[in-house]
Amino acid sequence: MSQPTPIIASPSSLVGNLRNRTVLIFGGTSGIGLAAARQARAAGASVIVVGFDAAGAERVAAEHGFAGWRAADVTKPDTITAALTGIAQVDHLVLLAGTFVAGKVLEAEVDHLRRAFEERIWAAVHTLRALGDRLSPEASVTFISGALADRPTGQGTAVLAAASAAMEALARGLALELAPRRVNTVSPGTTDTPLLARTLGANRDGYVAALKEKLPLRRLGTAEEVGAAVVFLMGNGFLNGETLHVDGGSRLV
Repeated sequence: MSQPTPIIASPSSLVGNLRNRTVLIFGGTSGIGLAAARQARAAGASVIVVGFDAAGAERVAAEHGFAGWRAADVTKPDTITAALTGIAQVDHLVLLAGTFVAGKVLEAEVDHLRRAFEERIWAAVHTLRALGDRLSPEASVTFISGALADRPTGQGTAVLAAASAAMEALARGLALELAPRRVNTVSPGTTDTPLLARTLGANRDGYVAALKEKLPLRRLGTAEEVGAAVVFLMGNGFLNGETLHVDGGSRLV
């Protein structure tokens, strides 16, 4: 007797899991976060974006037809709590906010270096505590780390690399602590976003040209490609405690 053919969900059906779900994206007003927000909305989700600047968040939400917007400084717990006021339930929480905190351990101001953890680890803790039971029992949580977690550069990125790696460890621990909620991390390689331009300034073009020569794909990633990975992590209900590398193979070189 022949065995029944297993039913395998297609990528489109996984994304369909977002229909009529509330998606809350910190850092959703630009770059990877905005790309993820747009794709989640296209999949039928009700998307709320959180940015640092209220006017900017309101403008982005209006331009892209998002369900709502909030403003918060993720290093200040009271602004996180205020931003979440009025949100009844969150089905998918995405935490992508964070700046490029660079500085050598023996030279930089400690308060500056501490920001790498404040924007990532403690922002996640404060957000989860502020949401509490409003985070659906079947919710997903997605963090962001980065290639530095695997390959620190030695150019003043040691603390940022540590914070990035800590996000991956936090996700694995929370996958158990918050179960049956799922917790995953997306780890992008160098991605062409406004943050990259702000970080490098006038040195951007030279840095990018040199980097392209080293990368297997000879190009940077796009916000849309990493955003698609974020949406994939939301939609696949059996991915849990994982780090999804979207780096074009940069870890190999």
